[in-house]
Amino acid sequence: MQMSAHDLRNPDEAAEPADPARHISHDCAGLNFYDLDRGLRSLLGLYLSRADRETLEPHFHRLGALAGGRLDQLARIADKHAPVLNPRDAYGRDEDWIDYHPAYREMEAIAFGDFQFHAMSHRAGVLGMDRPLPAVAKYVFQYLFVQSEFGLMCPISVTDTSTHLIRKFGSDELKAYLLPKMLSDDMASLWKGTQFMTERAGGSDVGAIETVARRDGDVWRLTGDKWFCSHADADVALMLARPEGAPAGTKGLALFALPRRLKNGRRNSYRIVRLKDKLGTKSMASGEIRLDNAVAYLVGDPTAGLKQMMEQVNLSRLSHGVRAAAMMRRCVNEAVVSATSRTAFGQRVMDFPLLRRQLMKLIVPTEQALSMMLVAAHAMDEANAGSAQARDLLRILTPLLKYRACRDNIPVATGAMEVRGGNGYIEEWVQPRLVRDAHVGVLWEGTSNINALDIITRAVGKSGAHKALAAVLHARLAEAKALPAPFRQRLGTALDRAIAFAAQVAADRGAEHAARLAASALYHAASAITLAWEGCQAEVDARRLLLSRFVLEHRLTAKDPLAPSDDAWERDAIALVLGERPVTVAQAAELLAA
Repeated sequence: MQMSAHDLRNPDEAAEPADPARHISHDCAGLNFYDLDRGLRSLLGLYLSRADRETLEPHFHRLGALAGGRLDQLARIADKHAPVLNPRDAYGRDEDWIDYHPAYREMEAIAFGDFQFHAMSHRAGVLGMDRPLPAVAKYVFQYLFVQSEFGLMCPISVTDTSTHLIRKFGSDELKAYLLPKMLSDDMASLWKGTQFMTERAGGSDVGAIETVARRDGDVWRLTGDKWFCSHADADVALMLARPEGAPAGTKGLALFALPRRLKNGRRNSYRIVRLKDKLGTKSMASGEIRLDNAVAYLVGDPTAGLKQMMEQVNLSRLSHGVRAAAMMRRCVNEAVVSATSRTAFGQRVMDFPLLRRQLMKLIVPTEQALSMMLVAAHAMDEANAGSAQARDLLRILTPLLKYRACRDNIPVATGAMEVRGGNGYIEEWVQPRLVRDAHVGVLWEGTSNINALDIITRAVGKSGAHKALAAVLHARLAEAKALPAPFRQRLGTALDRAIAFAAQVAADRGAEHAARLAASALYHAASAITLAWEGCQAEVDARRLLLSRFVLEHRLTAKDPLAPSDDAWERDAIALVLGERPVTVAQAAELLAA
């Protein structure tokens, strides 16, 4: 019998104890989140120019390594050490300030100092670019960052979007005052931005806002309470208030910029009353603000405040969709690593058929959100270049992504926690934070009801943006030559029915109750066709064709839940999707026709 090293060990030596960690499934710590993301890497060639990709890919790779490494470590620490409000100084003066853990400050240095998220859309010189980054690139950076840290993305995003509003609507004097500070690459002089909109009387009902603005020479004075203010200690906040004598409702609201410190360096006359003890996003300070004759500056037309502010809201909604896509990706990565690194009942957890099917329930919405985020960002780039069709497309894609991706994030986060099992419920692991943070997406920048109504009653009913969506998607179907004809026809029929259903609900004042169903149908039809078109492109793995069929079968096709189903195609498709080898169009097309 052959002897082993164990048999040759000195019998006097004490046996080394077995490592208890051998029974615990692994997590994603230390992995590069960009390298892991096969879907993202293959799609960049479709949505970014070759030159931009060549310039930015080293930075995507670098941020991917940070997201799985140092940034992930910092995010875990910051989540456990929430900000602390100091309402007064030692002399009793109302010099309120917020203390943050050093881990949060280091994350700020990565985001604002190293990658300059706040400036990349607004000026040249960021990450070696000779012009502002395209929207696709900006949102890819957000997507990679949020896979580790969600809370800080709020200050990052609102600084970016506040800069957009001031650049577009501010007077020359206001731009000269604020923009150099808000676009600075020096952390010591940078002014970070935010938006304060929610009041006790006015959340979704913005027209009920009670904050009053009084003209005082060249400035305005604001008095009132803001009830939910994320990034509570920002250097400049955009907010809505009602000038004295202005009419009630949304027509009477104007947009103002509120600096934290006045030009003479003194603290402005508003106070952070308290910080919110939130379910999630614990690293970032959200609070209540009391305005007491605070100095503010009018931004743009005083009769168009809400219209102007909605540009920031819509930009934030798109960012929230990107954040949901990012968190779902982290959930999928954690679930796959956990399932492949643990054994139970004598085999890998990943090899159990039921687990593999449950993983697909996490993967499909994650890939849908990735595709829809890239399509929306690309539409933004084309709209910025002057395309009217792209502008209409962006009008409907933004709330669609915000509505559906943020909703999908919640079951995906819960499902990933379940894959890890009991450890997924323990705060030492990332899953509890992912579950907690997932829920904010259906609250910030409009609840699911608000976004569904925006899609159906306004984007469809008033703007007719569904027509641009239908035109673009039918063109995509025509371009996807590799699709089997019956499958192409099924996708086209699903799109036509979703468009017709949305138009019908928009036209019928008594059909508001169906707005969410109609919005979901539009999202699923659009993502199924986008996935199919992407999967037909030479540089993209044809897995996306199979994902398209999963969307079509499970989100757009009626089924009897009690009837046996012939799901042989699904088992073969799951094997290809979860496998390591690239999937060819021929392999996928065979299963599309099955």
